[in-house]
Amino acid sequence: MITARAAASFEPVGRSVAVARAFVRDTLHGWGFADVVDDAVVLTSELVTNAVVHAGTAADVQCLRYETAVRIEVADHYPEREIPIQGRGRQFRDPDNEGGRGLLLCAALASRWGVEYTGAGKHVWFQLDLPERPAGTRSAGPVLPAAELPLADESVRVAVVQVDRLGVITRWNDDAAELFGHPAADVVGKPLADLTAWPQTPGTGIGLAEALLHSRWEGTYGLRGADGRVLPVYGSHLRVRDSEGEPSTVILLVRSEERAVLQTPSRGSGGAESGLGQRGKTTDAFEVFIGSPAPDDLDSLLQRTVERARDMLDGDAAYLLLATDDETELEVRASTGLPSARQRFARVPVEAGTGRYGSARMPAVHEDLTAVPGAVPLLSGTGMRSVVTVPLKVEGRLTGSLGVAAEAPGRYNNQEALRLQFAADRIALAVESARLTELERLRRGSLSFLVEASDLLAGTLERDQTLALMAQMTVPTLASWCAVYTIAEQSEPELAFVLHEDEDRIDGIKALLSQVRPPEPDPTPGARVWTAPSDAAHSSALRASLRSLGVGARSAASSSAPSAASPAAAGKGGRAPSAPGVALATAAAVGGETVVLPLVARNRVIGMLTLGKPADERFRQEILELAEDLSRRAALALDNARLYSERTAISQALQRSLLPPELPHVPGVEIEVIYQAAGEGNEVGGDFYDLFPIRDGCWGFAIGDVCGTGPEAAAVTGLARHALRLLAREGFGGPAVLERLNAAILDEGARSRFLTLLYGELWPQHDGSAVLRMVCAGHPLPLRLRPDGTVEPAAEPQPLLGVMDDLELYEQNVTLDPGDVLLCVTDGVTERREGTRMLGDDGLAEVLSTCTGLTAGAVAARIQRAVERFASDAPSDDMAILSMRVPMPEA
Repeated sequence: MITARAAASFEPVGRSVAVARAFVRDTLHGWGFADVVDDAVVLTSELVTNAVVHAGTAADVQCLRYETAVRIEVADHYPEREIPIQGRGRQFRDPDNEGGRGLLLCAALASRWGVEYTGAGKHVWFQLDLPERPAGTRSAGPVLPAAELPLADESVRVAVVQVDRLGVITRWNDDAAELFGHPAADVVGKPLADLTAWPQTPGTGIGLAEALLHSRWEGTYGLRGADGRVLPVYGSHLRVRDSEGEPSTVILLVRSEERAVLQTPSRGSGGAESGLGQRGKTTDAFEVFIGSPAPDDLDSLLQRTVERARDMLDGDAAYLLLATDDETELEVRASTGLPSARQRFARVPVEAGTGRYGSARMPAVHEDLTAVPGAVPLLSGTGMRSVVTVPLKVEGRLTGSLGVAAEAPGRYNNQEALRLQFAADRIALAVESARLTELERLRRGSLSFLVEASDLLAGTLERDQTLALMAQMTVPTLASWCAVYTIAEQSEPELAFVLHEDEDRIDGIKALLSQVRPPEPDPTPGARVWTAPSDAAHSSALRASLRSLGVGARSAASSSAPSAASPAAAGKGGRAPSAPGVALATAAAVGGETVVLPLVARNRVIGMLTLGKPADERFRQEILELAEDLSRRAALALDNARLYSERTAISQALQRSLLPPELPHVPGVEIEVIYQAAGEGNEVGGDFYDLFPIRDGCWGFAIGDVCGTGPEAAAVTGLARHALRLLAREGFGGPAVLERLNAAILDEGARSRFLTLLYGELWPQHDGSAVLRMVCAGHPLPLRLRPDGTVEPAAEPQPLLGVMDDLELYEQNVTLDPGDVLLCVTDGVTERREGTRMLGDDGLAEVLSTCTGLTAGAVAARIQRAVERFASDAPSDDMAILSMRVPMPEA
């Protein structure tokens, strides 16, 4: 019974022989038939040579797996050309004659072989029996010299961590404390997520919470140590439940480079009985290489790919890069045997040189990297000497690159490149499909993120709140820390806001950035790398460490590199970031990749958004593109907030200019004013008041309300206030002042607004009373409160201003006796509403009647509280309250 099948066709060219050999070798290795690989490759080479060289046609190679044997068939399309078969016992006439040699090899090496002719071609096949294996053997590696064994610590530590159903740590063994530096007492009871650096991008992959719910899970992530650094670890999770049925998760952790201690051998990696699924099922070429079941997310698929590629070529390290959409750069997405945290998302150009090996579009073999320094930048400083790289292509388009490296020189040749290329061809389509699925998820998540960000940014017009929102939206979704610089016209960039996912790091980063020259404003779209924060942080940490050791203090003090050790950089509680622990933590926090995105609005750079990663981490291209979209929206929101702030400042300045700066002192009379402008931004116009001296012993007072708001209303307000003062001081009485003001308002034409105004003159008397001469032009009537609680109008209504040309106004005299109060308000008080109810004149009079015995200030304050409490909503109209009281004579 055939349990697996693999087939391929090869063109009638000489290089097809080598490719066919690699095809058979990789197929049999994938099936776990390492014992018969060498014989199968030799026989395949001979038979394919007969087909493509001697017969001159394409060769079809088919590998068939049986339970106890493997069969290889080679077919050509030239049945008329018979295979020369040497007679038994006869020698070759010519030692160089290759005719029939392949069949002699089949007779010598194969268990069975044969030739079949059809009308369209001929088939030559051979069968190799599989050796019996000891029962219980699944897979075993070769015996390696001690020098080639993987490096590990003197004592391999396995951290055992247990978390409850909510992800809170309940157990933390001694090896965990040694590996990560956290004593058990410090972490038990805390969420595991607080220590975990999970490699997840919004909208893609699986999160820590989901991984803890799986019955079993294995993979690589990071654990943050007590020193703030992230240690890459390999974890094996097992979901269990106790005797009471309460679930929890037991986690075993080792250093990433020691993953073999925990890693479960994948099916298909070795053994005659593994790798092809259940008996009777056929498995495609992809599953033969990658194993079954195949990972369901891109990161896991890529990680398994590099591990299989490394094992296939017996390498020390492997890496896989994915191409950007424009095929100009490659981004590291998975690696094994390398410092993956440092390499992940690093970007390299597709065309790194002019030669054949300088392009990622072609297979390349470097026998010794020391002979060509910088040929493979990703391997610089890793100790790797030889490397083989092959492209991943889908329909002729470059989608990625796969590389395997070794610490010894000369380990790889073109034969290994062909094997690796065949493996890359197997997984290229699956990788591209998984990448497109991830991109679709990321784009959906990005769209949702941008919609929410736009709503939040559009919901405020305050500059400081906009800056805070910009930082909070990027941390930790896009970056681990963020800084926002603002740029006013004709000025240098100013650090405006700093945020880190760990609040304890904010002060240190702020102090560091304050001593680093800001990035240059550049309106060019896109993110650009900024290395100054990382360089300054590492320099500061080095100097702090030297000072703590008492070494190099003089050289450190004279260093010209930026420092975070100034008094201004003191952290919380007065602890200076120059202390070794804090300096190291700051260096770890900002030691990764830092990028700057310009905030451009209305063709001007108004700021810069700086995003950073912790040590040894980089940004992926999709995140930078999302950040660029966010920066455009944030720039417009920040500019709108700036314009609104400027407009509000102008409005408030104009509002203040339309009101008296302070109230003059009037002998013998208590006077209090409360002014409250309604609406966001306190728009100019609306209500106004004034109190000013006219001549000796006489003061003028006014309270008015201009129709509408905005510049037109403000113009009438300013006209009224200054005209009142000018005309009153020229000796005109109340009616004459208002008649001339009415004419001036009408002269404004289309800009005119009608105006309600209460104007009067105040004359304090020697007997302790005060005489008022008032004109009430369409304004709410002033109310007089007597000491016995009686409330009555103190004037009569007359026509308002700004409507009619000819006004006949008259003056009314009122005498305030000791203890009397005169209350003047605008319609923002009397027209206060709650549904269908309105405070009105009667309600105001009722409140005023409760104010007997109060000072003028207390009366005004009580009226204000009554207005605010009358309705639950904030007042929608301006409100001005002017109260005057003649005090009772002292006993």
